[in-house]
Amino acid sequence: MGSGYVGILSVELHFPEAGSLKGKRKFVKSAKAQLQHRFGVAVAEVDHHELWQRSRLTLACVTRDYRESEQLLDQAERYLSGQEYELGQCERRVTTLDE
Repeated sequence: MGSGYVGILSVELHFPEAGSLKGKRKFVKSAKAQLQHRFGVAVAEVDHHELWQRSRLTLACVTRDYRESEQLLDQAERYLSGQEYELGQCERRVTTLDE
């Protein structure tokens, strides 16, 4: 049985245009759906639930090789940085799955 890799990317997002939690949810819901659809990753909002203009999303992917995980995380980060909201601090990690 072969091993694989798990890539994890955690990002801070700032939504200057959001004037309420409802407004923020629109941005978060869209970002999550786009990440899932474009990159096939699992996404969760993991922090700042009560704040109107901030969110922390964590996404995860499973791949066959290290390079594929790195490329997928790069693409997702690039996508997020090109949106109408602001991309803040990003943390990433790629780990191996042992047999």
